[in-house]
Amino acid sequence: MTIEIVAYNIDSARKAQEGGADRIELCDNPGEGGTTPSYGVIEVVRQHVSIDVYVMIRPRGGDFHYDSYEFHAMKRDISQCQKLSVDGIVLGIVNADGTIDKKRCKELIDKARPLKVTCHRAFDMTRDPFEALEDCIEVGFDRILTSGHQTQAVKGIDLITELIKRANGRIAIMPGSGVNENTVEEVVSKSKAKEIHFSAVGSRDSAMVYRNEAIAGMGSDEGSEFKLRTVDPERVRKIRALAEAAAK
Repeated sequence: MTIEIVAYNIDSARKAQEGGADRIELCDNPGEGGTTPSYGVIEVVRQHVSIDVYVMIRPRGGDFHYDSYEFHAMKRDISQCQKLSVDGIVLGIVNADGTIDKKRCKELIDKARPLKVTCHRAFDMTRDPFEALEDCIEVGFDRILTSGHQTQAVKGIDLITELIKRANGRIAIMPGSGVNENTVEEVVSKSKAKEIHFSAVGSRDSAMVYRNEAIAGMGSDEGSEFKLRTVDPERVRKIRALAEAAAK
């Protein structure tokens, strides 16, 4: 069972490794579902984490239909990732009609080699999952991260199971979204997935002694300045154990 943990900062990446993860998906901006992290963050994580590091290549939040400027930014980010010796990247581009943008995905995949490339949950925004499966295989993705076209993988488990059958080893199918202590056994036992993706979110209190109580939160979460997101290593270990037991 391969365990991938989504990490939104340096501390999360280090804690994911501490908990026994096999791979991290390094992102920024959890409120937008993940965007490309900074060059500095990627470099520091790469220097201090020995497990595989896959970097999100997503220039903004919102949909996965990009203009030429955004596409160019994605190419530049891939070049930077190659210089930093990461192990893989995570991307996805969708046409306005809900199909995989095969031309531009293939261009990015070819540019990224020899890095591994995952199609992220842009896959879940396609019009036909089986059409998208074949398109992802055709252009060369190594795996697909999917919740089965639902908000959570446990709700899309029937589709995920069928995708794994149809893929038949041609591409890895990795369930993700809402995978936790309460859902991982059902997801793994039903789908027979060999890889799973989850967040194992934890938090730690800010080290700030002085706190301006007049400003509770500069972002969308009230009080978030004094509650720092991280990964809980114990949750990583527990969910892995549950997944491995369910896979037997």
